[in-house]
Amino acid sequence: MTAPSQSSASFPSPPGGFAPAPPQSTRRGVEAALLAAATLITTLSFVLVEASQEQAVTWDLAKYGLAYLAMFAVAHAAVRRFATHADPLLLPIVALLNGLGLVLIHRLDLAAQESARYLGTEEPSPDANQQVLWTALGIACFVAVLILVRDYRTLARYGYTLGLGGLVFLALPAVLPSSLSEVNGSKIWIRLPGFSIQPGEFAKIALLIFFASVLVAKRELFTTAGKHVLGMDLPRARDLGPVVVAWIVSIGVLVFEKDLGTSLLIYSTVVVMIYIATERVGWIVVGLTLLLAGFVLAYNSFGHVKIRTDTWLDPFADYNDTGYQISQSLFGLATGGMGGTGLGSGRPSQVPFANTDFIVATVGEELGLIGLAAVLMLYLLFVLRGVRTALAVRDSFGKLLAAGLSVIIAVQLFVVVGGVTKLIPLTGLTTPFMSYGGSSLLANYVLVALLMKISDAARAPVVPQKRAAAGPQIGDAPTQVVKRS
Repeated sequence: MTAPSQSSASFPSPPGGFAPAPPQSTRRGVEAALLAAATLITTLSFVLVEASQEQAVTWDLAKYGLAYLAMFAVAHAAVRRFATHADPLLLPIVALLNGLGLVLIHRLDLAAQESARYLGTEEPSPDANQQVLWTALGIACFVAVLILVRDYRTLARYGYTLGLGGLVFLALPAVLPSSLSEVNGSKIWIRLPGFSIQPGEFAKIALLIFFASVLVAKRELFTTAGKHVLGMDLPRARDLGPVVVAWIVSIGVLVFEKDLGTSLLIYSTVVVMIYIATERVGWIVVGLTLLLAGFVLAYNSFGHVKIRTDTWLDPFADYNDTGYQISQSLFGLATGGMGGTGLGSGRPSQVPFANTDFIVATVGEELGLIGLAAVLMLYLLFVLRGVRTALAVRDSFGKLLAAGLSVIIAVQLFVVVGGVTKLIPLTGLTTPFMSYGGSSLLANYVLVALLMKISDAARAPVVPQKRAAAGPQIGDAPTQVVKRS
């Protein structure tokens, strides 16, 4: 017999014959490093804007940099404590998008102040200060969700309650007087003295949880095949109830609130979630058919839909009125070209609502196609990490909810960028995490917190269950070939 080698003698195997698995890294250090990089990029962007606009760099910028650093330090500490194993890329991506949005809002503030000085009017209050406050409240909501939602699966128990609450939130502006709910032709706000909120932003998350719970509980209803047409299994007519309900809700939002964006967002997300749950192309065909029918109905019945569609087809036909906004957006994108004019060196303020609906046009003008592509890649990476979470989590509700939360960001981004670039009609949606506004920012931070809780469950190490003392275990059973009799 030969003597045991030095390595086997020095490191004997445990009684089971396998070495213990090394502890799984939470990669929170990676998250901290990426957050520091996002802070650096944001701060340098502020410096570039100030240097270009004011020809000087003042200590006033420090308040933005320090506030930004403090807020995401708190968010990172909360993730370390309450979502230890969450994906380390999600929060840094959001932080960078939020930071770049804050930089562009500050840049537009400087343009508005310069214009006011030129015209001899009173300078407007800076929107960037308000956006910092909204970001702080968004981080507070983010932390609150991480603390309060200990197990995201408990949300499925309240699916119908959240669904009803989402519908009430969605319908509330429609029943209020126009003086309390209408802005720029859309009845999607609740306007109070000194405060406004867009309840539809929170309704979409509640409805996502509702549809995820229903799809899990009633999956057999959606997977039942109907007629087989052109290689596809179309659903039975009596099983179309949920899609028809979503279609009716979307048409209702479009009619009573004149909100094409939310209507399209909710309906598209529901159809994609049903497809993910069933893997049947027939649901996509039915969804697209209903979408086309709804668009034709709305175009022929409602003036605001017809105006937006005609403006989309030819914005220069009424350049000084309905086509002015999209025309200025196209001019700005063309001015930016490949490399952009540089931060602080363009004229994005020529586009109406450049800090909300059209902040993508601001990105395209000052950062060019390269910068805009980089921003879109950040969103793509966020969506892909969300889809990866959906694939990795072990329960069906978590899979559908994570997929829905990711898809709704993807659909919203497509609708926004498509409208700004004249790919589709304008919808009035804002760019997630970047556009000015409180409701969207707060709701999206709640969305991120839910996604990180699911990611934490998906990436957490599996705790081995203690085996029974007697009896064979199913995991130890030999593989057998079973033939159908």
